Amino acid sequence: MSPEPARGVTLFMPAGRNSALSGNGLAVASMMAWAAGFPAAEILLQSWPPVALLAARLALAVAVMVPLWFLLDGPSRVLRAKWGRAMVIGGFGFGISMFLLILAQKLTDPVTVAIIASCAPLAATLLELAAGTRRLKWNFALGVLVSIVGGLIATSASSPEQLGLGAVCAIASTGLFCWGSMATARDFPELSQLGRATITFTGGLLMASVLCFGAAQLGMDVMPSAAVDAQQIGMLAIYALIAMGLSQVLFIASVGKLGVALASFHINIAPFYVMLIMLMLGEDWSWTRALGAGVVALAVVVAQDRAPREVRGSAKFG
Repeated sequence: MSPEPARGVTLFMPAGRNSALSGNGLAVASMMAWAAGFPAAEILLQSWPPVALLAARLALAVAVMVPLWFLLDGPSRVLRAKWGRAMVIGGFGFGISMFLLILAQKLTDPVTVAIIASCAPLAATLLELAAGTRRLKWNFALGVLVSIVGGLIATSASSPEQLGLGAVCAIASTGLFCWGSMATARDFPELSQLGRATITFTGGLLMASVLCFGAAQLGMDVMPSAAVDAQQIGMLAIYALIAMGLSQVLFIASVGKLGVALASFHINIAPFYVMLIMLMLGEDWSWTRALGAGVVALAVVVAQDRAPREVRGSAKFG
């Protein structure tokens, strides 16, 4: 069995096999959407400073998602939402996190950054244990270990010079993202999946604006070095609306069904999706990375609750 909620704690408990199946399906879809952003970012980073790309990405996503949220959930629910809390969670969990991820890709490459995110299950498990929402069971602990081994196998395909500061940024980004996702699912139960993602992305946009202002004051580049053409607009749309907006809505829904620790296992399969996309764009195939992704997929199966039970009075999201 996977880690169960501690007595009296009701968050993140799967409601049965259907919940686990749908939660894993949502996580797979989320990671496929997320993976599409890495090749798009690789093109954009050729002329966009990381802080400018962060601000543009969040601004486009918020500009599309806020009107949809108003339309689908109604103005009263939007206005009554916990905006102050969302600014904190979104600012640090997604604003700083996304900036570090973009910076990591600038310093390394798309597949390496996706692979380094293999620390996500460990970070998420520690967060849930610290919050008291999980008790560690043997098969879940084994799943975490196997997942990390898979990440290490895949990372071994990268040359040492690709790691360093970029790896540190990717690890810090992953930890903040896991915290932000857990806090979003926990602190906004009254909101829809779209509402949870939109309100925290708004907090991320506020943080991105602060970072842009600070960078400009320090004399750093905050504007693209080349004219923004149709290709860049298309890549930005993929990066903001699919790889961030759609992916996050799906991931938060998955967290609500599986818990952030188990949902985050799927982040480790993202390098495989990135490799497939990069292969279609002319990059070389890596069997070592494919093996690592396969090991991580095995870890997801090992960590699943094989006989999930519905807990009376439990709350589940999505």
